[in-house]
Amino acid sequence: MRKYLFLLIALFPIVSAAQTKITAAEKYIAKYHQLAILEMESTGIPASITLAQALHESANGTSQLAVKANNHFGVRCSSNWAGKRFYRNGNKRNRCFRKYNTVEEAYKDRSSFLTNNKKYSFLFKYGKQDYIHWAKGLQRSGYASSRTYAKQLISTIQRYNLQQYDKMSIDTSNGDL
Repeated sequence: MRKYLFLLIALFPIVSAAQTKITAAEKYIAKYHQLAILEMESTGIPASITLAQALHESANGTSQLAVKANNHFGVRCSSNWAGKRFYRNGNKRNRCFRKYNTVEEAYKDRSSFLTNNKKYSFLFKYGKQDYIHWAKGLQRSGYASSRTYAKQLISTIQRYNLQQYDKMSIDTSNGDL
């Protein structure tokens, strides 16, 4: 009996550490969920969709585009883009992506990109908690070229319970965030 008790006590820290390991996606969500909620409050874009797209498009904030250009949504330059530009691997033959000074700037610009673009206007008829229609609508409107983009977003939302953020709000009256 003592042998088993000793073994249990010896292994407890190892089991506890394994259970508390936080993934890169969970770290990203913890860092940026309030920003996604703020954007939802100002634009109506579900926070779950914003977070799922950011996780997917930026590889949890670790992609070259995210690290070097603060672009967490894969937003490309357009003909009317007057801001900074980023070319992957420094190669101008590659597609041009928008470059931002901060991640917050990227979140705001992506919201503006969706709200001011007619091809995405139909999405705003869906509620802030209707992430499934938003995901399918983003795919249908060509936000990404993947034929499984909606499934990827929905899967990410459900895996990390991102839909919980669609029901939240941020109190900015105290000056936080």
